[in-house]
Amino acid sequence: MGQGPWRRRADDRLCGGIAGGIARRLGIDATAVRIVVVLLALAGGFGAVAYVVAWLLLPLDGEDESIGTRIVRDGRGVALALAFAPALVVVLVVGAVLHIGVLTSLAWPVFACAAGFVLVWRNCGPEERAWLHATLDPVVRLGVGPRRSWRAVAARIVVALVLLAVGMTVLAAQHPSAVAVVRPFIGAVLVAMAVVVLFGPWWLRLIRDLVTERQARVRAEERADMAARVHDSVLQTLAMIQRSSDQPQKVLQLARAQERELRSWLFDGEAPGRVADGATTVASGVERLAEEVEALHEVPVDVVTVGDCPLDDPLRAVLAAAREATVNAAKWSGAPVVALFAEVEPATVSVFVRDRGRGFDLAAVGTDRRGIAQSIQARMQRHGGHAAVRTAPGEGTEVELTMPRVGQR
Repeated sequence: MGQGPWRRRADDRLCGGIAGGIARRLGIDATAVRIVVVLLALAGGFGAVAYVVAWLLLPLDGEDESIGTRIVRDGRGVALALAFAPALVVVLVVGAVLHIGVLTSLAWPVFACAAGFVLVWRNCGPEERAWLHATLDPVVRLGVGPRRSWRAVAARIVVALVLLAVGMTVLAAQHPSAVAVVRPFIGAVLVAMAVVVLFGPWWLRLIRDLVTERQARVRAEERADMAARVHDSVLQTLAMIQRSSDQPQKVLQLARAQERELRSWLFDGEAPGRVADGATTVASGVERLAEEVEALHEVPVDVVTVGDCPLDDPLRAVLAAAREATVNAAKWSGAPVVALFAEVEPATVSVFVRDRGRGFDLAAVGTDRRGIAQSIQARMQRHGGHAAVRTAPGEGTEVELTMPRVGQR
């Protein structure tokens, strides 16, 4: 299971971020959670009501309190939500008189969700309200844009209303006929056609925006990952060359090694900065990165491992971050030895890099220095882990890397 409290996700949401938050907490795919929510919503509306309740109770990433906590201070919002009750009673009475079972069964979840959304809109944070406004704007305008006339929209609304009226009439008809068996199917199809005609353009626009947003996020993550790899390889090598300028043989060795790595990247597709190539487990990967750092920087690295497990992409990211932390300690700490400790537990893998060197002021690190921010902290976050740096001038440095194992995120 994931660690920490249940929260809604702001970076992976189609509506309130509930499915993304549940998926992250349980370590499963968000699409599967969304399918379950939709199926529960279709099965009597329970899923939709539960979704709105979760929206009210779960805080958003980066916020300290939930929407439900703010509702206590919003008396007017509660009054507006309660105003839906008389309308619900009217609809239930009409459905009972006309014997429209579909209307009576769907009325309470629809009104409950509407009341809940009013509370969400009034009490969500400013960033979430702005996101909701941008998302719902096409619905309010029903797809009207600079190239779409209101006349076309009006025609689509009329067609949708006609289909909806005919469909509801067919569903509500009680007289026996030759098509009595297929009447519910015909009515459901007509209602579905009305919904598609009315909201289809908005759905298409929402899907396009979502695909574009995800593609942009993937490209940004790829650029960040490649920047971290280049930093760990090319930039680190250049820094070592500068420090070894008085050792021509070592400079030549470093330059040739970097040339081979870049050629492998350009012609064989092997990205630079790869850690523990050939290693299949965490323990063997830790041993290999320690040997690599010792060979390049001539600083002993004491390795201790507790437990072991197969490597996957997130755990390779842990090794890459650990390598960067170990290199930093070997280069800048001034300590005679660097300690590298790895522990594999059923739910998490933890790696600690410690030195008893000079330490530094983390807040004073310049923004142009990307080693800790990008190669360690951001890299761990991209793969679902966490990095903590504890240091102070004269007290050494400890870098703690924690990554949930597959199936536990």
